[in-house]
Amino acid sequence: MDAEPERVTFATVLRTGEFRALWLAELLSTLGDQVARVALAVLVFTTTDSAVLTGLTFALTYVPTLLGGIFLSSLGDRFPRREVMVAANVVQAVLVAAMAVPGVPLPALCVLLAVSVLATGPFNAAQLAILPDLLGGQRYVTAMSLRNVTTYSAQLAGFAGGGLLIAVLNPYLGLAVDSLTFVVSALLLWTGIRRRPAVRSEQAEPTSMLHGFTVIWRDPRTRILLGIGALALFYIAPEALGAPYAKQLGMGPVAVGLLMAADPIGAVVGSLLFERLSEVARLRSVGWLGVAAGAPIAACALYPNLVLSMVLFACSGAAATIYTIQAMTTASRLLPNSVRAQGMGFASAVIQSVQGVGALVAGAFAQVFTPAGGMAIVGCIGVVLAAGLALAWRRVADPAQLAVQLTG
Repeated sequence: MDAEPERVTFATVLRTGEFRALWLAELLSTLGDQVARVALAVLVFTTTDSAVLTGLTFALTYVPTLLGGIFLSSLGDRFPRREVMVAANVVQAVLVAAMAVPGVPLPALCVLLAVSVLATGPFNAAQLAILPDLLGGQRYVTAMSLRNVTTYSAQLAGFAGGGLLIAVLNPYLGLAVDSLTFVVSALLLWTGIRRRPAVRSEQAEPTSMLHGFTVIWRDPRTRILLGIGALALFYIAPEALGAPYAKQLGMGPVAVGLLMAADPIGAVVGSLLFERLSEVARLRSVGWLGVAAGAPIAACALYPNLVLSMVLFACSGAAATIYTIQAMTTASRLLPNSVRAQGMGFASAVIQSVQGVGALVAGAFAQVFTPAGGMAIVGCIGVVLAAGLALAWRRVADPAQLAVQLTG
């Protein structure tokens, strides 16, 4: 009689010391980053009294990640991945510490910020590439789910706690706290993860800066998974249009916060549901979950009230989180280890950057029509594209066979 398979839980993966160190390091960095974003927003606005410059500074905390993901992700294949993550943390600690010095001119502050965020690209690539080495099979998938739960929870806590911290102290101390989290993160990674050699020497295979694109594109399965992940372009709308949507509902700032929080709350719920589904079920539904994520946004055409809107946005966030985790974990395990960092760095950068494009697209539709109408349009486009990707995925992948390959 076959033994019953082990139930893999969050506690199971946290018992692995190396993953625990990686998880704690990421949690600390995420909390620090959210505090720093609040601190920067307050610092720039109080210094310049300009909403445009404040928005530009906030954008700088995201945009350079794309460049780092495309042009620097190969560092995670050419050099030991632990050392790449530690080096990125040290660079960020030094740069953010320089930003925490009172009186730094705004142009210098922006340059320091952009370079610091640039280091996030190779860090993310090396982190995503090393995870399958730390945990295999279902443990790896559960670990990715746990990362999502803690990342979204840390973002919510960091924004809320960051506002309180900055109110009690000052923006410069907030930046100093962020610098300290990078130092602690680097120490956790250095002491908690054993050194592994680089998977590919610089001379082993000639690569271009956009080789990550080729790595993803040459396999139809990873190509379709990237397309599914890129549906975030359409599903960022609830966060991007929170303020104008609340105004259309005749409500104020409190409603804006509630609407914008609904999606990440749904993401936490989705992450918890994700690890309860079987690998086959997730692989079979990964494309159709893209449809499920877009349908609630398309329902804004019915002009739902605040409570129903929050429920719809939370449902969208939950479905989007499940398909995103599955798309990323599957792509990571399909890629050869020698180019995994570069491929995953490119994929991560694309998924993050399309959200900025999506915010502009949703804003344009909202300007032409109404906020609710704009959301409905992008939701419908997302549903149509997701259905096409779901059908394409069914043609190239057999869920049962692929599940055996990935977990074997």
